[in-house]
Amino acid sequence: MTSTGKTMRTVSAGLCGAVLAAALTAAPAQAAPSTEGPAWGLKPTGTDARFRGLAAVSRSTAWVAGSRGTVLRTPDGGRTWRNVSPAGAGELEFRDVEAFDGRRAVVLAIGEGEASRIFRTDDGGASWTESFRNTDPRAFYDCVTFFDRRHGLAVSDPVDGRYRVLSTADGGRTWEVLPDTGMPAALPGEAAFAASGQCLVSSGPEDVWLATGGGATARVLHSSDRGLNWTVAASTVPAGDPARGVFALAFRDRAHGIAVGGDYRTGQPSPRAAAVSRDGGRTWRQAHTPPPAYRSGVTWLPHSRSAALAVGPTGTDLTTDGGRTWRTVDTGSYDTVDCAADRGCWAAGEKGRVARLER
Repeated sequence: MTSTGKTMRTVSAGLCGAVLAAALTAAPAQAAPSTEGPAWGLKPTGTDARFRGLAAVSRSTAWVAGSRGTVLRTPDGGRTWRNVSPAGAGELEFRDVEAFDGRRAVVLAIGEGEASRIFRTDDGGASWTESFRNTDPRAFYDCVTFFDRRHGLAVSDPVDGRYRVLSTADGGRTWEVLPDTGMPAALPGEAAFAASGQCLVSSGPEDVWLATGGGATARVLHSSDRGLNWTVAASTVPAGDPARGVFALAFRDRAHGIAVGGDYRTGQPSPRAAAVSRDGGRTWRQAHTPPPAYRSGVTWLPHSRSAALAVGPTGTDLTTDGGRTWRTVDTGSYDTVDCAADRGCWAAGEKGRVARLER
């Protein structure tokens, strides 16, 4: 990607799903927020940092990571937040956090060269160990994901024409660069978006997907062997510009996925901002009624086969039919969204905004 494109991309950057679906399936799609359905409850954090990294552990425990090297953790449903930022990280931009529980987590800082770093904590953020620092000025790491408590991957924008992938087998304590022989060539200008920590996502013990934009086509890459070999498919989300493409993915199993994105620039239209796959990302179909604007984060609601939420700077949208149609249910600004197995769903974004889904 050109330096101009890279600069633009860096800037962009008790609820039961079944009950929710039953309550809202009959409601028509609409642009205005609904007076029924899910409702976010703001949880003041006491900071104005922008949180693009989010890990929902449960309804009571969540981690957020963001600008100025800020990492916060709540143990009590957002009533209080503990500043657990790594020491000396004030110049870093955290864009992803993956938490195993309330004590163990991994955070990713983005940027060119040594600005891309990974840290791990085993004591709730009281102390952190820097486990990776990028030394290649051509690399720019965007997202991290874990298959289980030991195995995970992190991805960089293309280096020498191919995406670079890091692998860990010890929970993020050490990392190694995987060979790129199984990685398809990147398109001219193509990259991943470090907008919500959801450009690289996994489901199950082996499958992982990578979302792209910036090139002529917004694509989704898939690996079924933890990042050694990849296939690639075109999505229906518009690209052709450094500010457009797929920004986030969510897979509820190894077959059913949702992609969201658009054009992150304020005031720019984002038609066809969502797509769905039912075959593990081999093919993608345009949402019949997509979100009305750019969306940077998406998550399936727990224990539901059809309900999901997408978020962005202009609102939250709900689907109850697996991503085919979406309706706006909130107009608050959020960059990322995540749900825990106990139905604890959280969202985070600009000016320190963090919320939990209260119904």
